[in-house]
Amino acid sequence: MTKQCTAGARAAPSLLTTLSLSLLLTAAGASQAAAAGPKAEVMHWWTSSSESAAVRKFAEAYRAAGGVWVDTAVAGADQAKAVAINRIVGGNPPTAAQFNTTKQFRDLIDQGSLNNVDDIAARDKWDQLMPGPMLDVIRVKGHYYALPVDIHMSTWIWYSKAAFKKAGIATEPATPDELFAALDKLKAAGVVGLAHGGQPWQENILFQAMLANVGGKELYLRILRDRDPKALNSEAFKKVLLAFKRLQTYVDAGSPNRNWNDATAMLISGKAGVQIMGDWAKGEFAAAKQSAGKDYGCIAGLGPAVPYLIQGDAFVFPKTANADAVKAQKLLATTMLAPAAQLEFSKLKGSLPVRSDIDVSSMDACAQAGMAIMKDKSRQVGMIEVFLTPDQNGALQDVLTAFWNTRMPVEKAQKSIASALLD
Repeated sequence: MTKQCTAGARAAPSLLTTLSLSLLLTAAGASQAAAAGPKAEVMHWWTSSSESAAVRKFAEAYRAAGGVWVDTAVAGADQAKAVAINRIVGGNPPTAAQFNTTKQFRDLIDQGSLNNVDDIAARDKWDQLMPGPMLDVIRVKGHYYALPVDIHMSTWIWYSKAAFKKAGIATEPATPDELFAALDKLKAAGVVGLAHGGQPWQENILFQAMLANVGGKELYLRILRDRDPKALNSEAFKKVLLAFKRLQTYVDAGSPNRNWNDATAMLISGKAGVQIMGDWAKGEFAAAKQSAGKDYGCIAGLGPAVPYLIQGDAFVFPKTANADAVKAQKLLATTMLAPAAQLEFSKLKGSLPVRSDIDVSSMDACAQAGMAIMKDKSRQVGMIEVFLTPDQNGALQDVLTAFWNTRMPVEKAQKSIASALLD
């Protein structure tokens, strides 16, 4: 009896100790979780070398602010958007999901699937510091439903200094006629004139470039914003389509299905002379240790009044009542817009900071030229998807790709485009 009591007495402290340790460990774990800060799963499609390096700057800024960044990268913008939408609709949303600053996420807004960021927009003075074409997309009925993180211009004209030298081109093209003359010289010198990836979205970019540079701002807006039947059937628009089709005569046989960054690599190696692509291509030059003005040149527009076609990347915040998730969303919005993070991200991404109050003197010559143009609000115009719904844009791309790849008469292409945009 005494032994049993003694044994029991010995066992009791052991049990108490175990319980105490368990409670201490639980408390410590909770403390560590609290110290780690809000956890954010960020879904994006930035998977190229330059894009991956850029998004790491946002992740580093978030972690430095005490948050836990969970990176969910999905290759391909269309695939990433589809996955994000499916997860949001299915009730298992990420903390934040990447879209472009276009109408891509309008359905999610209309369905009440997104949290707004009105408090961040007011605090950081978005209306004063961000370009109008972007605000017009993310602001719906007075509320802000996405966080713009960069500004891209989709129709920069890039050229290889080495290829231009080989072709004897001493002066940078300043008009559409001079651009085509340069392409002729490149072709005659045995250099691929236009580095292009034969994919519908890339042909869409070439079309926008010709509409902006050959057609001008007024025609651009009449075609895309107003969808004016008279403009769509005009001789001026026919001239734009002929210029677009003419570009096809300067691409190489390997063009179909080529990725955009592989086309940029043709300029980096000097195999090709010109590429018309968004300023995200600049990130590929940077990754290859090439410098603007030395190894490559950049032209924002073939004339001083050519519209600067703005697009960009943004993050939407799926609707949630979870306080920790909302806290993570707010912290993401704060850290991604911080001046240092904006600057370091843009240097690697090839974009411009979305805030106009950031000093870009440490950025490359192309970025500084773009920022200078942005000061002229009359040249700030939304790119194609700012004005068209995804369905309208898809119908337009179908016509453009068919026109690009077949012997479709320009008159038929013009009528088909009018039908696609007016139906």
